[in-house]
Amino acid sequence: MQVPSPSAREVASMYGTAVAVFLVLLVAVLQGSAPPESPLPYRIPLDPKGDLELSWNVSYTQETIYFQLLVQKLKAGVLFGMSDRGELENADLVVLWTDGDKAYFGDAWSDQRGQIHLDSQQDYQLLWVQRTPKGLCLLFKRPFGTCDPKDYFIEEGTVHLVYGVLEKPFGSLEAINTSGLQKGLQRVQLLKPDISVPALPADRRTMDIQVHNFLIPSKKTTYWCHLTKLPQDFPQHHIVMYEPIITKGNEALVHHIEIFQCTGQYQNITSFSGSCDSKEKPQELNSCRHVLAAWALGARAFYYPEEAGLAFGGSESSRFLLLEIHYHNPTNIQGRYDNSGIRLHYTAKLRRFNAGIMELGLVYTPVMAIPPKESAFVLTGYCTDKCTRAALPPLGIHIFASQLHTHLTGTKVVTVLVRDGRETEIVNRDDHYSPNFQEIRMLKNIVSVNPGDVLITSCTYNTKDKNEATVGGLGTEEEMCVNYIHYYPQTQLELCKSHIDSCFLQKYFHLVNRSNLEEYCTCPQASRTTCPRASVPEQFASVPWNSFSRVVLKALYDFVPVSVHCNKSSAVRFPGEWDLQPLPEIISKLEEPTPRCPTSRDQISSSLTVVSIGGGKV
Repeated sequence: MQVPSPSAREVASMYGTAVAVFLVLLVAVLQGSAPPESPLPYRIPLDPKGDLELSWNVSYTQETIYFQLLVQKLKAGVLFGMSDRGELENADLVVLWTDGDKAYFGDAWSDQRGQIHLDSQQDYQLLWVQRTPKGLCLLFKRPFGTCDPKDYFIEEGTVHLVYGVLEKPFGSLEAINTSGLQKGLQRVQLLKPDISVPALPADRRTMDIQVHNFLIPSKKTTYWCHLTKLPQDFPQHHIVMYEPIITKGNEALVHHIEIFQCTGQYQNITSFSGSCDSKEKPQELNSCRHVLAAWALGARAFYYPEEAGLAFGGSESSRFLLLEIHYHNPTNIQGRYDNSGIRLHYTAKLRRFNAGIMELGLVYTPVMAIPPKESAFVLTGYCTDKCTRAALPPLGIHIFASQLHTHLTGTKVVTVLVRDGRETEIVNRDDHYSPNFQEIRMLKNIVSVNPGDVLITSCTYNTKDKNEATVGGLGTEEEMCVNYIHYYPQTQLELCKSHIDSCFLQKYFHLVNRSNLEEYCTCPQASRTTCPRASVPEQFASVPWNSFSRVVLKALYDFVPVSVHCNKSSAVRFPGEWDLQPLPEIISKLEEPTPRCPTSRDQISSSLTVVSIGGGKV
């Protein structure tokens, strides 16, 4: 039985009244936190066809999120909520469903078998439900934290949103199981920082970097690369803002977009538009690694601070830009042509500071590896006090944005600032990081880094489905741990990363592979030229993974000296001795963030809400 629909005239009449009430209601409840252009400024499609659309806004004063769920083709109900990694099992859910007679709204949760249960504490509160010409709209709210063990704690990082479509009525909530449902997930950052938008200069111009009439393949994942170039003798400008260009109708298929600037060493690069992993891709494009702009689903326009801009163009900069678009098409939709990309807003009137991009974390090397069958193995990279003293200006730098990056097994990334041996603040943190959702994120507060400060970046990996070690490297099946920080003023320091000293790793192989001693050297201090006969990946492949070899490798990474790459943009290190550097001494650490209960809350119901789908305020 489908939920009954009112007539077209009734819909139009109710919709006109409801929109007015809705806008007044939202502006009031958000207590002024809503941007003037819209009370619900953030919007994403949840499913590939766009039948489910989520809009939201955040009230930081109330520590509450207001959601609007638009269901364009309502059948017998819908499940929506959040889970740790995007499964519909063990999820915190809100459910709208019908038993064939009445319709109900309720706060629920699913167990590990996908069975739905009514939550004894109804923290999702329905404010309004209305049929509109576009479909059924539900407006509801929920605090960031609820102190309900069945609820998801909403943090500032990535949130995995889940949904399920109910095709038929159910006699009770407990009769619903997630198995067999049409379901899926979408990743977003729900808690966008509450930052005012800088004014744009009057002389700004725009440049669209986009694909042209590209037929999106009918397969789950496509990375498409398109090379473009700046006009001849294009002078230096400052990028002050950029925004996505998404072809209408393809909003659910364009997952993320990046623009990379190529290295200046190539005067000419063969034109290319094709799969990013194509064998016909020009080798020179592998040098296009300098991030110029990045957008991911759910992100809005990216603004630079009024005092800084990202320089591009000019005689010292490459003319070549590489556009990379990730298309996500899990239902194999066919016949969609795309012209998506990014629009750069730039000015010829250069701002006070050039913005810079710096890499923090681990060097791309196989000496940093994760054992197989690990659920939360941590690797850490260091930007040391010695490097920041050598490379940063006396007044330091100011970080205003950050893009975290790992490959397929990364699940958590955090960068912390250390001053005088004390962790002082988090630069960026994502406890539910996904390699499938990478965007440049504005920081809630600008982080100032002084000469002598330390920046520590740690990545957590899950290799439960791996049978061999995952080594560091450039390949997709290898791993990375990177934080691309966006800062000003620009310095010569392009990369501040580390890896353990390779001699200690050889001692580790010598210890855990006693049956194959002839294969390895001990890399004595007196001679650092002795090399193993086998490569590092081959040596990791021969490690017998047991509790001993795992614990010893972890201890090795946590305690032995590191080699620091304190590199200029030319890839040349700053003068100094950078090998066998001791790990920074940390005398005090920041406390781990913990869920916080709402300071004040409405009276919480423990029962379902009966809703009138025909229209009107609940």
